[in-house]
Amino acid sequence: MPGLRRRALLVAPALTPLSPAGAETSPPRLRTFSVHCRERYGRPVGKIPLHPGIPCPNRARGGCVFCRPASFTPRSLRSADPLDEQLRRGRQLLLGDRFRLFFGCFQQETPTALATGLLLERCARVLAEPDCVGLILSTRPDAIAADLPPALADLCRESGKDCLIELGVQSIHPGSLRLLNRNHGYGDCVDAVARLRAAGLEVGAHLILGIPGESEEDMRASLDAVCALGVQALKLHHLQVIRATPLEQWYHQGRVAVFALDDYLRLLLRLLPRIPTQVTLHRLCATTHPHLLVAPRWGRLAADLSGQLQALLAAADLRQGQRVGMDG
Repeated sequence: MPGLRRRALLVAPALTPLSPAGAETSPPRLRTFSVHCRERYGRPVGKIPLHPGIPCPNRARGGCVFCRPASFTPRSLRSADPLDEQLRRGRQLLLGDRFRLFFGCFQQETPTALATGLLLERCARVLAEPDCVGLILSTRPDAIAADLPPALADLCRESGKDCLIELGVQSIHPGSLRLLNRNHGYGDCVDAVARLRAAGLEVGAHLILGIPGESEEDMRASLDAVCALGVQALKLHHLQVIRATPLEQWYHQGRVAVFALDDYLRLLLRLLPRIPTQVTLHRLCATTHPHLLVAPRWGRLAADLSGQLQALLAAADLRQGQRVGMDG
């Protein structure tokens, strides 16, 4: 299995620690979510995760092999709570004193599987909050009803607020999508992006790096393809093995390799310059609750990883957008 070759990376020499002093230059080397918010809203903006109240429809087809909802559900979020209570708890437990403005993020399950009218009612309730700057809906590319993009775009225009639809692309390669049991094809992604952009909505994409059997060339091809679609946002996730998933069984059988931290950072150094400068990077690594994580266990906080990555970019004089359109 080609992906198992990555096990050799686990014994690669460690990257030399670098001083945070060189971690950031002006202009920023990456268009992160925080950079984007400072430019658009003039201040930091938080995110309040919200639950649509329905399960992902792919569960009825076996579900994605890597997915366990508890692994990405914040402790502040209780699915049985009404929307007003979800917003209140999110403000209290997630925003606190750090943020006044926020995005309402329907990022649990597959929110667009709701009937369009019901979803619009919930979106309108969130948009009516004075401190809400917009919506982020994370969903499947095959769950975008024909009437949703224009209706959602009209709602957001009327409110004067923003809306980003994040599509779980994960990979452009048919074999990888079958392995993950995604039950959609890349053609669904292309179609969904076209319909959402035609309605005037902003579109983002999620990609998983390190899918078993994929080479770096395969990962690069997925990245280049979704960028060529004109997406405005990206989330890059390294493959994580979560307890009580089919992927965990494969991992213990020796069928799944995971990234060592140093090798994942090296990969990002090669991929980030290929991303157009106008694309906002909402995430560069996956996160989950530690008690549910099997591998890789890097033992580092996300802020620490971000600082190390910024230092490595500065040391190599690399930045987002440097290699757009270049081969290799």
